[in-house]
Amino acid sequence: MNAALETRPIVWSVAGNDSGGGAGIAADLRAFDALRVHGCTALAALTAQNSVAVQRVQAVDPDLLDAQLAALAADLPPVVIKTGMLGSAANVRVLARWVRRLREQAPVALVIDPVWRASSDGGTLADAELRRALRSELLPLASLCTPNRREAAWLLDLPVFANDGHLLAAVPALQSLSGCSWVVTGGDEAGACARDLLLTPQFQGWLSSPRLPTPHHHGSGCTFASALAGALAQGFCAADAAVLAKMATLHALRAGGPAGQGAGPVRAEPGFARRLDNLPAAEPLQGLPTLPAFAPCELQGLYAVVDSADWIERLLAAGVRTLQLRIKREPAVVSDAALEAELQRAVQAARKAGARLYVNDHWQLALRHGAYGVHLGQEDLQAPGLDLPALQAAGLRLGLSSHSLWELARAAALRPSYVACGPVYPTTTKAMPWRPQGAHNLAWWSGLLTPTPVVAIGGLTPERAVNAARAGARAIAIASGLTAAADSEGAVAAYQVAWQAGRAVAGLAMPELPRSSL
Repeated sequence: MNAALETRPIVWSVAGNDSGGGAGIAADLRAFDALRVHGCTALAALTAQNSVAVQRVQAVDPDLLDAQLAALAADLPPVVIKTGMLGSAANVRVLARWVRRLREQAPVALVIDPVWRASSDGGTLADAELRRALRSELLPLASLCTPNRREAAWLLDLPVFANDGHLLAAVPALQSLSGCSWVVTGGDEAGACARDLLLTPQFQGWLSSPRLPTPHHHGSGCTFASALAGALAQGFCAADAAVLAKMATLHALRAGGPAGQGAGPVRAEPGFARRLDNLPAAEPLQGLPTLPAFAPCELQGLYAVVDSADWIERLLAAGVRTLQLRIKREPAVVSDAALEAELQRAVQAARKAGARLYVNDHWQLALRHGAYGVHLGQEDLQAPGLDLPALQAAGLRLGLSSHSLWELARAAALRPSYVACGPVYPTTTKAMPWRPQGAHNLAWWSGLLTPTPVVAIGGLTPERAVNAARAGARAIAIASGLTAAADSEGAVAAYQVAWQAGRAVAGLAMPELPRSSL
């Protein structure tokens, strides 16, 4: 199908207009376009404002809002509804009735941006009655809510949070208002980083980006919420949608500029997902250690993943020079003499052959016996006692598995030696909740992370390995494709030929946006 004719997911913005073109409906539509969704609008409030001040606000009559929503529902039903300034408690109730009615026909996500004050002059845009209606009528229906810190305190009728600790202490109260996902944004606060508190089923922690020093930030909150709604409409889970929204908003801030005498608007634009400097750092609630980048690694072609020193020695003899020893055992590593002997034998064999051996999980033994590197899964990053500074100081290379955008944001924040992208294709090696990345996402990851190498893993036959090489992967990780083959030496040769074939033809272009993998 011609991409220009492809039907886009439909997202409604139920919000106010900004006659100065900075925030509200105007910002929402720019963000929807950047996320490649079709935006529909239902005006809930009118304003007389410019870049300096909001001079007047008038809520739309509830009957007129109802008529707008009825017209849209008849022809353009939404996948996601995003709210902004709703104008009145009566309009909140109208929208709540429509959300319930639409959900009787099909799933509809609801993203609430609880607008309280204007960013231009701090004027109040919502009163106590509207807050009560939000709390009682709309928040119980929400899929995701995106207040800034002041708006989160307003929803709870609390003083503005003085610090991160006060915000974290208020989390139970926020979650009592709604069991939805929350992103409490920090772009309006001071500090070197804009830190958003992310509370989703997939990840609870911080999304951080360097603060961009600019006076032209009008509409950034609307842009974030609308980009997030657009990402949800594209099928991304809440945590991944928040990463894309953070990237889109930072990109919009870069493109912002003056329009009048006051703060100029941010301008959401396509292409935001192609810039590595837009990718936020995903940090657990307790934060991440501040480390230099891990040592660079040599990666090219076949990367064998096996479970014994016997296989390490066999594949070294077949010419493989990048390998991973992946032995999954639960007992305490330091007391497992057999595991330690296996690992030591593998390290020595690799060293003798001039090869690079990564050790999966067992980082203490890798450190003790001088392995080339360590490969960790995302769950390993949360393991008690993990000493990343010790690995970094010893010069070990670090490879990290990543399967979705928030995992990628957490991995990239540690500046590892490489990032593994998977599963690229369906795999039977282990059960996974993720959809296959495909060559599309592999090309996006490889393009975004340059110069950090990306390793493709999962379901790679020699035929599929050609596409992995074309997509920009620096190595192809193969497990059962080697060990289950009747002729493992022949399989090594087949993968090496496939790799060279893929590298010899034109590479795949980096897509504008990734696709959902969860």
